Amino acid sequence: MVSTGEFIWPVRVYYEDTDSGGVVYYANYLKFMERARTEWLRTMGYEQTGLAESERVIFAVHYAELDYLRPARFNDLLQVSVRVLRCGRASIEFVQMVLLDKEPGIMCRGRIRVASLDVNTFKPRALPSQMLNAIKQYMLITQEHH
Repeated sequence: MVSTGEFIWPVRVYYEDTDSGGVVYYANYLKFMERARTEWLRTMGYEQTGLAESERVIFAVHYAELDYLRPARFNDLLQVSVRVLRCGRASIEFVQMVLLDKEPGIMCRGRIRVASLDVNTFKPRALPSQMLNAIKQYMLITQEHH
């Protein structure tokens, strides 16, 4: 789902996502963001297994910075956003936010950079040109809404 120029993916908090205090364990926000990026990629027409097989490209998180602002709790419905900040030949930098559905305020926000790597050598590999063009087009659309 794309809303106001950003891709939004819903995530429900399950009991397994929480810590002993009943709030989402901090590392699980990274999982939620990963799921949203994967689904964003799918809406762009790319499956990661297909990219690995046909283009010999895989992705690895190279950098992650998160700010935890409010706790999410068991059974909350969250909205996880994906916006591309920068796209280079072999990397994509995202800004992502986790919000409580239908309530104002950010629960967690992050900046994530993924590297495009060769499936065999794990060395940087250029994004497929068609994919790079699609991402840059997506960036133009989202920038119009910000």
